[in-house]
Amino acid sequence: MKFLKFIPIILIFFGVLPNKDLVYGEVNNPKNYKVLSDNNKTLSISNVEFFIKEGDKFIKSADFDKAKNSYKDARKLAKQLASFYLDLNTAFKGVDARIPNEMQRKGKETLKILAESNERLASLYIKNGKPDVAVPLLVEIIRIMSPNSPEGKEAYQRLIQLGFVETEYKG
Repeated sequence: MKFLKFIPIILIFFGVLPNKDLVYGEVNNPKNYKVLSDNNKTLSISNVEFFIKEGDKFIKSADFDKAKNSYKDARKLAKQLASFYLDLNTAFKGVDARIPNEMQRKGKETLKILAESNERLASLYIKNGKPDVAVPLLVEIIRIMSPNSPEGKEAYQRLIQLGFVETEYKG
């Protein structure tokens, strides 16, 4: 019977039972833990940038189908983020001015990266001989960034080159 009391000690001594804390998800201050932080690759602007960089890598390796899918993923995620930021901006207007200011800033960042993904996708479609598919992307760039922005001016110039529009923009 005394032998049964020594079994746990023997198991610990030989390392069969763990002798340490098995919690690896420790955060120094649990109040500072954020699931969707900027470092996370789930629902963030950095993830959109990741998809764009992946698409660029696929372009360099001449894998245009994977590049197209990566740019489409970037575009889809950027549209979702822009929509979420707009909804939060609208919901908090008149309630707390700091939140709409933050959402407006993040929304602008998201729209800029959406325009970048649209431009890359449009260039890919033009290169593959599908300018008709590129036109809506270029028009969307102008709509979300404004014709006076560098992105908007470049998109309008591309529309002129494609023959979709003829009038030069002097803005």
